[in-house]
Amino acid sequence: MSEGDGPPDVELPPQGRSTPPKDYRSSVNFPDSVGLQVIGRIHSPFTERFGTPRQACLGQAGDAADRVVGRVELFKDIVPALALRDLDGFDRAWLITWLHLNGPNWPSLVRPPRGGPRRGIFATRAPHRPNPIGLSAVRVLGVEGCIIHVAGLDLIDGTPVLDVKPYVAYADAFPEASAGWVDEYGGAPSKSQQPPDGPA
Repeated sequence: MSEGDGPPDVELPPQGRSTPPKDYRSSVNFPDSVGLQVIGRIHSPFTERFGTPRQACLGQAGDAADRVVGRVELFKDIVPALALRDLDGFDRAWLITWLHLNGPNWPSLVRPPRGGPRRGIFATRAPHRPNPIGLSAVRVLGVEGCIIHVAGLDLIDGTPVLDVKPYVAYADAFPEASAGWVDEYGGAPSKSQQPPDGPA
């Protein structure tokens, strides 16, 4: 892929600014691959895919899925406890993880647990992906040093952690957004429809 040295493909709307625009696109080469540092690990009661919740956010506060509690251990030699200051003020946090138990092969099409035709992998939440990155919105119960106590885990014990970000409703929630084929099945599944594992 060539570097972006021509005009950008997308024009920014005109805005008032006191300095001339800059172009940083040629300051580094476009990477063919990126390296990610594992900063922690998940402690959960799940040791296999079967029985592991399909989505962290399917559990509402107090129900059976939400009562699945665990810990996010951040490695002290990488992340100082100071980096977690103020996180306990948020109800939820995003866990960005590496789904390391998935192999290098991934399908272009998958059949969601709800049935129906096969869907494109990028139109599902299936864990087998070109880069098996996990995204979980868990409930924050408390923070002790480099340990985050959470509820509503949907991750297997030992899953590597790449990052933690606070969940901010005004920026992260779009309740009126279309969910494509998922809307055809009535949106979020009821408790009786929730399979124990598999792609969304």
